[in-house]
Amino acid sequence: MESTLSARDRVGVQDFLLLENYTSEAAFIENLRRRYKENLIYTYIGSVLVSVNPYKELEIYSKQHMERYRGVNFYEISPHIFALADNSYRAVRTERRDQCILISGESGAGKTEASKKILQYYTTMCPTRHNTHYIRERLLQSNPVLEAFGNAKTLRNDNSSRFGKYMDVQFDYKGAPIGGHIINYLLEKSRVVHQNHGERSFHIFYQLLESGDNSLLTRLGLQKTNPQHYHYLVKVNLKVYFSFVCFCERTFVMIFTLHIIYICNLLFSLSFSLSFSFSLSLSCHHYQGNCPRVSSISDKHSWKIVTKLLGVAGSALSEALTHKKLVAKGEEMISPLNLDQVLSARDALAKAIYGRTFTWLVQKINQSLVYYTSKCSSVIGLLDIYGFEVFQQNSFEQFCINYCNEKLQQLFIELTLKSEQEEYEAEGIGWETVEYFNNKIICDLVEEKFRGIIAILDEECLRPGDASDITFLEKLEDTLGGHAHFVTHKLANGKTRKAVGREEFRLLHYAGEVNYNVTGFLDKNNDLLYRNLKEVMCQSGNQIVKQCFHPDELIDQRRPETAATQFKLSLAGLMDILILKEPSYMRCIKPNNGKQPGQFEEVLIRHQVKYLGLMENLRVRRAGFAYRRSFEAFLQRYKPLCPDTWPNWRGQLLDGVSTLVKHLNYKPEEYRLGRTKIFIRFPKTLFLTEDALEIRKKTIGEFIKGFILRNEPRCPGNEYFLDHVRFSYLMTIKRNLPKSVLDKAWPRPPPSLTEHSVCDMFKGQKDNYPQSVPRLFVGTRLDFSLSPPSLPPSVYQYGVAVTKYDRHGYRARPRQLLLTASTAVLVQESKVKQRIDYTSLLGVSVSCHSDGFFVLHLPPATSKQKGDLVLQCDHVIETVTKLAIMAEKIHNINISQDRYLSVCVCVCVCLCVCVYVCVRWG
Repeated sequence: MESTLSARDRVGVQDFLLLENYTSEAAFIENLRRRYKENLIYTYIGSVLVSVNPYKELEIYSKQHMERYRGVNFYEISPHIFALADNSYRAVRTERRDQCILISGESGAGKTEASKKILQYYTTMCPTRHNTHYIRERLLQSNPVLEAFGNAKTLRNDNSSRFGKYMDVQFDYKGAPIGGHIINYLLEKSRVVHQNHGERSFHIFYQLLESGDNSLLTRLGLQKTNPQHYHYLVKVNLKVYFSFVCFCERTFVMIFTLHIIYICNLLFSLSFSLSFSFSLSLSCHHYQGNCPRVSSISDKHSWKIVTKLLGVAGSALSEALTHKKLVAKGEEMISPLNLDQVLSARDALAKAIYGRTFTWLVQKINQSLVYYTSKCSSVIGLLDIYGFEVFQQNSFEQFCINYCNEKLQQLFIELTLKSEQEEYEAEGIGWETVEYFNNKIICDLVEEKFRGIIAILDEECLRPGDASDITFLEKLEDTLGGHAHFVTHKLANGKTRKAVGREEFRLLHYAGEVNYNVTGFLDKNNDLLYRNLKEVMCQSGNQIVKQCFHPDELIDQRRPETAATQFKLSLAGLMDILILKEPSYMRCIKPNNGKQPGQFEEVLIRHQVKYLGLMENLRVRRAGFAYRRSFEAFLQRYKPLCPDTWPNWRGQLLDGVSTLVKHLNYKPEEYRLGRTKIFIRFPKTLFLTEDALEIRKKTIGEFIKGFILRNEPRCPGNEYFLDHVRFSYLMTIKRNLPKSVLDKAWPRPPPSLTEHSVCDMFKGQKDNYPQSVPRLFVGTRLDFSLSPPSLPPSVYQYGVAVTKYDRHGYRARPRQLLLTASTAVLVQESKVKQRIDYTSLLGVSVSCHSDGFFVLHLPPATSKQKGDLVLQCDHVIETVTKLAIMAEKIHNINISQDRYLSVCVCVCVCLCVCVYVCVRWG
């Protein structure tokens, strides 16, 4: 970032902390827009990385780019996900403290791709041990496998993660990846049995139908190219190319997934048969409470296939699907199910099979990755979890997802404030209390014991009696009525009531208002299989089914925890994991709903900026200082701006920074010096410093170019370098003057000055030479815009004010001496008074005293020339040196050593001046 701070006016600022108007949401979004239009998708908020999905391939993820960010200071070059990954990795290596990278954003913002890029960086750039190569491969292979089973096409994203994932990557003491572990959260199992219009089920169904073995598909009675025939697969046939590489169990995974497709399809057929049979029984008045049997299914061949695949008895499965087993006072009772209950049991079985398969798959991946308990190892955790979701209809899944984001936001603010305060305290900088919205009140509203929404939902699910979604809503109104962040249609005022349905409750999240429809809340929260269905599955002869449905479940008589409580506990466990690690954050933004490159929808982005808490984070960080860097980094970058710190500072870093900021005229309110860092409060202060550095870089560029051309004749390309060499040499002479009059040793001039060194002309010969040494020659001492109109200013290479003395009477005349490449010109008030061609200049004489007189020797008086010129100048050594070099008269400089004669000449001149003054002014 710092290497391109000067480019801020072209592509916005690369760190939002440097926004002048940092409280303006419009300025924030405009900065995002400007950078996005230039394909600069990454921007910092301090240590937080903000990413905007480009919806196209960018050539910024190659191995060369990885090398560019490897081992580089986080702010040294432009923002990038590789900088975030490398920063965490170096912290693990140097501080030996576990790290975590939290990636959040809404569906389609690029979270999954970001986690893959980070994983790719570690597997590519970290050192390799001879026995860890397979770990690298499996770390990379785990992503496509989990995407196949856990991702699906939605209206907002073609590859939407429908589960949360936390992965620990483990490193040994040498920094090589040696293991990993994955924890999955809240798989959206309901997608197996229902998808919204235009969406699909999980990728794996389509991938296996597309690429499954023909003989296997035929044996199962499945059609490879026609997923429309299967009820749980929506009528969308998109090809998803997937390289399915896993473990030795991959064949079982494939077969088992096909089981789900087949079973669900048959169970759907069952629902039609049951519906028809119920209707027939009712119309004939033959129904006496007994549920029709599965034997009513016409496709008995398919039923045999599904029971064979599951490894269960067909009669036992049909009994379990249509009846419920109850245990009361040690006695078992069998109760038939009505049609709705049968359909619910059907869906519950399909969801259970898929959800447990997914958990089994994650366990197999973890077994393949291994995870060592060595004290010498460290981990970097990657959290890729669903972002805040708001749809037209929001149900139980969105409630859990948004609760998760509330918890993450709470952790984010707490850790950000904590890290800020700790840094200030560590540096001895006064901490000012920062006011911010604490969303603990919302987290408590959801998770508080006995009174929280989850507690009330569980109570309705568990209590006897006629509990329903509506009674749940009524219980919420009775318990939470009056809460500032909760409202329902019944509790709302007239204006709000129109926007909240009768079956909805509204939560005022930190990110905004969301209406949740309670329909299905109780069923989804229960998420239970009837006990007799579990018993049948536990008796399966299929090895994978046995692992997914363990008999221990039947021994435990306690009611399983509800889905919401399980999620709350797993989320609490995640918070415990994260709080023990040093966090880094990546906030992903979706630029448009059309998934199109280049489109920037401001309304959509403003909504995400709000619910990602970006303005809140920016305000917290800017409450103190906009910029902070270590003394070493600050001094290294800006040392060219101060003569005392350039090229190197030899003392303490604190003293060097103090010297530098004093030279830069920083005001006390603009900065603070900590123990190891400098804190700059205002972006403007930094930008002014950057502007000065940019100018200095141009000077350094000229210096380098001059060094390359140092052996060439003097020209604009090497002029600055040669002047610097001359100045440095003269300063060396000043510091090494002879100790006695008998010491004739002088420092040897550099090659560029050996032919026409100033010291060669004036050393030991003119009294005011030592006083002229510290002053660097300048390009000119006059404004060429005031030069005669006969020649453009670009012609003149040097100018200085002089006094000309008449040959008769020595009257003083103020003049300007201008030097061109071929001519010296005397000017009076923009009028040329005399031109002297260098070819006609015979030489130049000066006295050995400290006076400023010099004489230009010209041929005898002619019609063009008037003979020698007597001139006086306050910068005689500079002027004579420049004239001698330009006229190539280095060897024609005469310094009169006849002190008596020199004194007489000077006295005569002075007397003539006095006579002129007396006559002129009486």
